[in-house]
Amino acid sequence: MKVTRVIADLHVDDIASAREFYAGFLGLRLEEFNLGWVARLTSPETGAHLQLVTEDATAPAVPAVSVMVDDVDEAYAEALRRGYEILHPLQDEEWGVRRFYLRAPDGTVLNVVRERQ
Repeated sequence: MKVTRVIADLHVDDIASAREFYAGFLGLRLEEFNLGWVARLTSPETGAHLQLVTEDATAPAVPAVSVMVDDVDEAYAEALRRGYEILHPLQDEEWGVRRFYLRAPDGTVLNVVRERQ
């Protein structure tokens, strides 16, 4: 399994209000997607990005980071082998990703994900 990208997930109360600040002040004006409860904002100039999350549609927690991997099934098997706490089981989500949540030993919640082909 290889990590292909890490995206910060920022817990916010309201995506529209947060977007106003992060787009206006930081220039993250390109909205890659917005599902109502999560939106990814990106700088068109640099490609820097941030995900704003109010809650999760199917998981019990809001992650600190989303870790994009090339093989999420392999990552899940390795997490189980190592005995990490799984907060959300590996599954295909209706918005086009396959993912699971785990808690790192330091308590950080990670969303480990791969976009479905």
